[in-house]
Parts: sequence; structure tokens; C-alpha cells
Amino acid sequence: MSPGKFITFEGGEGTGKSTHVAALATRLHEAGRAVLQTREPGGTPEAERIRALLVSGDADRWSPQAEALLNYAARDHHLRTSIRPAMERGTWVLCDRYTDSTRAYQGAAGRVDGELLDALESHIVGDTFPDLTFVLDLDPRVGLERAAERAAPPDEKEDRFEGKGLQFHQQLRQAFLDIAGAHPERCVLVNADKSREEVAEFIWDTVVSRLAP
Repeated sequence: MSPGKFITFEGGEGTGKSTHVAALATRLHEAGRAVLQTREPGGTPEAERIRALLVSGDADRWSPQAEALLNYAARDHHLRTSIRPAMERGTWVLCDRYTDSTRAYQGAAGRVDGELLDALESHIVGDTFPDLTFVLDLDPRVGLERAAERAAPPDEKEDRFEGKGLQFHQQLRQAFLDIAGAHPERCVLVNADKSREEVAEFIWDTVVSRLAP
């Protein structure tokens, strides 16, 4: 059996990553592919508990270095028990955030030492890198407005990073643009300010042309 493909979705808050992960999963199912739809931090019960620590509470609850360590603790479990086994079965894995988010949020915007991130990535990720990454780009002001409109009970709000301020989110946007520019063989920049239908069609056309599902 051929190993499954690994596709990640990256970008700032409110760019529509979750929406387009779900849309692509539907198209791949229709094309006859087995699909695992997942997210980071999270993706397993244990990693979801770590996610709850990261995405809720005061903006300054954790230092960026602590955030990086928590993200990699969750990622280690996610990779070992979910992503890699799924790919070995021939399943296509669609993940809402992965290592690029750690590089952007904790590295570029949080100023975590790149050597620490390199070491964590080397030991935990190894060679499990995406076949394709969509970087959804949007003005942070628009993204934060969209994120604020997401309906969720107060005890389920995942708005800790939204509280870090506009400058932080502008730094994030530039970090994701830099990542996309540095890895054109893997990353595809997506204008997330277009309609949902236009973005979904662009993503599907890119998957068909690059990975031939």
C-alpha cells in the first residue's frame, strides 16, 4: 500500500484554516481517498488536553518558550499515535497547523531561540514533513474580526492568542509569508480574502495538480 499524503494548513487567526481543511476532506472522500482530519495542538485526547492549556487563559499565561515546549509535547504524541500510523495505512492526513505555526508564533513573533526549535523539530518531527502546505494569508485586522465572531460558549473560547495584540499578529503574518517564500516546493500562498468558494476551488485545483488524488 502506498503511504498517504500529508497536507497542512497554516496562517494567522481567522484565516479559515478549519473551514478549508473540512472542505478538502470532503472532496478527497468523494475522490475515494481515506482521510484523517486533525489539528495542532491536539489531534489525540492527550494532545487535546495540552491544547486546552495553550489556547485559553490570559495572553501572558505562558512564556513563548513554554508554549513551544507544550506544542512539541502534544506534537510528539500526535505524530506517534495518529499521523504516522494513518499515513502508513495509506490515509491522507489533513492537519490544521503544524511546525510552521510553532516557527511563526513562538519563533518569529515570540523570539524563541531558533536552535531550541531546530532541536525539537529534529528529535520529534524527524522526516515527517508535509507533502504540501497551504499558507492562508489575510490582513490581521480582518482575521481578528472574523475570529471574534466565532460562536462558542464562554468556557470553550480559544482566544488566548487573539489577546496578544495587533503588532503580534502583524509579525505572525510576515513570518508566514517568509516561510512560504522560503519553501516554494512545499508551500502555496492562498489569498484568504477571497470568497470561501473561490479559496476552496483554488485549494482543490492545487491538490489535483501537485498530488493527483
